[in-house]
Amino acid sequence: MERKDKVKWIYSSRDNKELAERYDQWAKDYETDLTEGFEWVGPKQAATCFAKYVPKDARILDAGAGTGLMGEILAQMGYKHMVGMDLSPGMLEEARNKGVYQQLDQMVMGEHLEYDTDSFDAVISVGVLTVGHAPSSSFDELIRVTKPGGYIVYTLRPDLYESEFKKKQDALQAEGAWVLVEVSDKFQPMPKGEPEVYHQVWVYQVR
Repeated sequence: MERKDKVKWIYSSRDNKELAERYDQWAKDYETDLTEGFEWVGPKQAATCFAKYVPKDARILDAGAGTGLMGEILAQMGYKHMVGMDLSPGMLEEARNKGVYQQLDQMVMGEHLEYDTDSFDAVISVGVLTVGHAPSSSFDELIRVTKPGGYIVYTLRPDLYESEFKKKQDALQAEGAWVLVEVSDKFQPMPKGEPEVYHQVWVYQVR
């Protein structure tokens, strides 16, 4: 399969089982395809926002960790207490090879997460809240596992925000579950792979 077709192939997965299987197949080439082929900058953009608010000694959940690109960047910045979760065993195996996570777990965004309430000081989720992936209902569990005062940082496409996520994000703020801290300017997460697609980084503080 051509490199440029892989993202569309992933987006077209019919359910989480197929999504996990396709990521398993892609796992070995995933980083090369995204970083060299598509110039994937989502993790770096998110890390810049994350570091403004989250101290280096924080316990962090990388939700949808994939091959661990986000964890590797955070480790280089001095973060040491990281747990990663992803739906794909193949991707988690690649992340394990990074040696930056204290724990890695196979779980699915949008379903119940097997973590205690208030387990983490912060959550980061990059490239996961997107087409055919994690739904807006994922926020309920991310908020539950984050301590009051902790931060949830994630990337999101503006078109998906308007069509699906805005209603949920606003409802959670109205309920007092979290408060919006920052929204970044729009940027191209994959300028060579999907130049027409934009993302923003969102930062919320849990109440």
